[in-house]
Amino acid sequence: MPLIDLEIVCASREAFQRHSAQRLADEIGRALGSAPGRTWLRQRWLPQLDYAENDAPAPMAFGPVFALLGLAHPPDGDAVRAEQVRAVTAAIAQVLAIEPDFVHVRYEPALAGRQAFGGRLVR
Repeated sequence: MPLIDLEIVCASREAFQRHSAQRLADEIGRALGSAPGRTWLRQRWLPQLDYAENDAPAPMAFGPVFALLGLAHPPDGDAVRAEQVRAVTAAIAQVLAIEPDFVHVRYEPALAGRQAFGGRLVR
């Protein structure tokens, strides 16, 4: 039951709207091995003017992307997490046609006991 929140830095709303949230959800779901209808994606546009890096030039017209990954039970081992992050990063980069270096993934604490769907707590 992965929940993914994406914040995508982009120069214009028009450029942001050219990509498909559905395709992102599909590819991330495949990367995580989710059954159909079990990966939820929410995305937001972050105007390029609202993003900066210290002592660095302005970012490209599209990217970076910040992904917050919520799982009922995040994997414990570093090797498993590293592979999962690699797969999610590759999926996002492929769909958005950006370099993987511009995709930044962060795990949320375990969602079990903290997230509910339709009034039913995730266990």
